[in-house]
Amino acid sequence: MPFEVVLPRLGWNMESGQVGQWLKKEGERVEAGEILFTVEGDKATQEVEALDSGTLHIPSNSPPLGKEVPVGTLLAYLLEPGEAIPSAALPAPDVEQTSASSHASADAVVAGQEASPAAGDDTQHEPTISPRARRVANELGVDWTGLTGSGRTGRIVERDVRQAAEQRQRAASPASISPVARRAASELAVDVEDLAARMPGERITRADIEAEAKRVQAEKAKLEAVKVPAPIGAVVPITKVRKTIADRMATSAHTVAPVTLTTEADATELVRLRKQLKEDGSQPVPSYNDLLAKLVAQALLEHPMVNAHFDGDTIVQAATANIGLAVDSDRGLLVPVLRDVQKKSLRQIARESAALIEKVRANRVAADDLHGGTFTVTNLGMYEIDAFTPIINLPECAILGVGRIVPKQIVVDAEAERLAIRHMMFLSLTFDHRLVDGAPAARFLQRVKQYVERPFLWLVGE
Repeated sequence: MPFEVVLPRLGWNMESGQVGQWLKKEGERVEAGEILFTVEGDKATQEVEALDSGTLHIPSNSPPLGKEVPVGTLLAYLLEPGEAIPSAALPAPDVEQTSASSHASADAVVAGQEASPAAGDDTQHEPTISPRARRVANELGVDWTGLTGSGRTGRIVERDVRQAAEQRQRAASPASISPVARRAASELAVDVEDLAARMPGERITRADIEAEAKRVQAEKAKLEAVKVPAPIGAVVPITKVRKTIADRMATSAHTVAPVTLTTEADATELVRLRKQLKEDGSQPVPSYNDLLAKLVAQALLEHPMVNAHFDGDTIVQAATANIGLAVDSDRGLLVPVLRDVQKKSLRQIARESAALIEKVRANRVAADDLHGGTFTVTNLGMYEIDAFTPIINLPECAILGVGRIVPKQIVVDAEAERLAIRHMMFLSLTFDHRLVDGAPAARFLQRVKQYVERPFLWLVGE
């Protein structure tokens, strides 16, 4: 009867493999135990023995070398004189076509199987032993004739022989245990039978019991470390606002080509300007964010490529400066928009921004207040942050991060080697390199720095 050579399972996790090389040729005589072919697995190349003897026949529809096929795929036949292959040998299935039956058909040690008898053939075959198992049985002196095989169709394989040898050794040389060790085992809850099975022919002492107890305890500790999660302080449901923020930030991070430029500006004159506005007594007093919104709006008019967004296959440059101000609230980060900032006075900007911030924190902000921005300013200076990398608020193409204003001793006259205390601040511009190149973005940030250092340049437009 033809002997089927199939792709064996060479590991518990093996689902498929590739025949790397046939080590026997078509029509060549093969003896049981000879290396028949190699299998390319996920991690290594393994040799596969022939489990029977015969003449090798590789059908024309056998999977080609290097093709990934599922475990159990028919590869070839071993034929005895006068035998012929089945008349309807099926092509090898693809990995995607693997059925549950083919998945279960290949044992870890089986490189083939006998072709199934024709329907109605009730012939019963006695279990056989693989050549490798026979050699091991002879080496270990195991009578294999009474063993029950665990291989395919009851074939006795190497592991059956080795298990029989181990059982015989344990029965012949059972481990002994001292009375002191037995008491210790009871106190420490050590499984004496399991330990004795691993120490055949030896005498178990108290030291062995204590070592086993420590080993078991260490294993339990490892399992606990893996299984027990860290204590949970609180489970906070995701609000709709948080979900929106998460989605928008993720979209921005995965959509744009962000680049951040950072510069340090001397904000001494800007600090002086705000101090003078505060001393004037007129209300409301513009905040630093108001001053920055105004000077950024002026810079945007001079650099319209930074005041732009994508619209399909075109880039739209806005005709007005609608500045979004990032505001921290109990519900999360919201960005209300100051519109037409370039047209408004500092007092107007101060009134409108104060009203918007109040609406945000009182949870009264409308959807229209949060849309239509062309550029965003985010300030973390109040948290003692110097520089950072802000995330672009789509569909805008840039955002300005503002750091804290800090008095520093700097060189104000290099030739005279004169130092002075100046109010310094970092400005971080993140821009979308898909819309804006590095040089234009740098020129815009340079202009913003100039306006911070010399406020009169943009105040003359008031």
